[in-house]
Amino acid sequence: MRRELAILVAQVGLLLGCCTLLAAEKPNIIFILSDDVAQGDLGCYGQELIQTPNLDRLASEGTLFLQAYCGTSVCAPSRSSLMTGLHCGHCPIRGNYEVPPEGQLALPAQTLTVAEVLGSAGYATCAAGKWGMGFFDTEGSPLKQGFDHFYGYNCQREAHSYFPRYLYNDDQRFDLPGNNGQGIGQTYAQELIQQDVMRWVRDKRDGPFFLFYAVTLPHGRHEIDELGIYADKNWTAQQKAYAAQITRLDSDVGELVELLKELKIDENTLLIFSGDNGSSFSPESEMGSLFKQASNGLRGYKRGLYEGALRQAAFARWPGNVPAGRVSDGAWAFWDFLPTAADLANANLPEDYSSDGKSLVSFLRGAEAPEREYFYWELHEQKPIQAARFGQWKAVRRGISESIEIYDLSLDASESRDLASENPSIVERATEIFAKAHWEDDNWPMTGKSARRVESEKAAWQATRSRLENP
Repeated sequence: MRRELAILVAQVGLLLGCCTLLAAEKPNIIFILSDDVAQGDLGCYGQELIQTPNLDRLASEGTLFLQAYCGTSVCAPSRSSLMTGLHCGHCPIRGNYEVPPEGQLALPAQTLTVAEVLGSAGYATCAAGKWGMGFFDTEGSPLKQGFDHFYGYNCQREAHSYFPRYLYNDDQRFDLPGNNGQGIGQTYAQELIQQDVMRWVRDKRDGPFFLFYAVTLPHGRHEIDELGIYADKNWTAQQKAYAAQITRLDSDVGELVELLKELKIDENTLLIFSGDNGSSFSPESEMGSLFKQASNGLRGYKRGLYEGALRQAAFARWPGNVPAGRVSDGAWAFWDFLPTAADLANANLPEDYSSDGKSLVSFLRGAEAPEREYFYWELHEQKPIQAARFGQWKAVRRGISESIEIYDLSLDASESRDLASENPSIVERATEIFAKAHWEDDNWPMTGKSARRVESEKAAWQATRSRLENP
């Protein structure tokens, strides 16, 4: 009898051990996406004027990436690439396309998102901060794209104000009395968003959970509730506000990680921090000249496709799994996130789904970055532009009728010398990639903005102006 009881206890213990192991194989996943933060903004990349002690420490406790690529160099398509696992030649959103009365062009109903993948694997899911991929009455609503909870701004244009007239809790609008949406108010939106994130993590402590924390800081307008240590600096008002925004971002991320430690889930949580594009300012601008965002020596900034616009500030931290103190030159891109999350969660992807990305799980744990045929970007703002990286080579085409530029990144990361005339075979290869990687889409013609999009954006702007004038 005792022997049978001992066997039963052992079997139960083994079963419980297997369940514990299974839970441990599904870490919590937090992706913090900072709107417009650049490598040159953070101390861990060399910034000396802006204080970012928490982010610097977290980067040192994990792996800092020198060649982490965004989806493309403006908000909506970059985020859409992150959520869908598709580069911008395939992604349904390839530019900032506004629609009236509020919001951006929606992700289609058939889109597969990271949140849907993780939700199918038992994860609780939350999006907080800025969405910008479809209003609530469309199929692009975060609540129809796999998220259990949403809190913050739906519309990118409304998110330009840090003292907005309203925010959303799930799909329910709530007003913020005293705020005018134009820089004056009593309630700083980031404070409310941070509080909601902290509440949600506490509620979901038993996991597994996925938090997509799309922080608006430090995107313009550069508004802050407290200048703090920068109040007495001999800088312009905007420079002080920008620095204070970065430091506020730093303190909020630090507070979130302290909560993970308090809840004793820190060691089972993968945290990835990233900007949504590279440098935001020209080196000669008010911000660029003081803070030297482009001090990493890369060419270009937001709305371009040179390396300075595409490589963004990023690190990963997961105690005991992601090597601490590592600085990696390994290249990866936003469209790698979905297959990575699926791998971590042991989630099955639909048979008819094909990601442009690769799982980074082995890379995050210390192996080399996965090999691939190429990276590809396109952007539809004014004149559509394209870029590709393949091996040591980078190709840029600033318009469908323009010639292709070729750079050797192994010798010229600053893309200062166009080698196209010396390498016709490389130009030919770039031409093949551009043709292969771009799928035709009526919303994103390579000839420029469609008449439908021009009218939509005009109507959206008029609706926004009307809301501001008639709150």
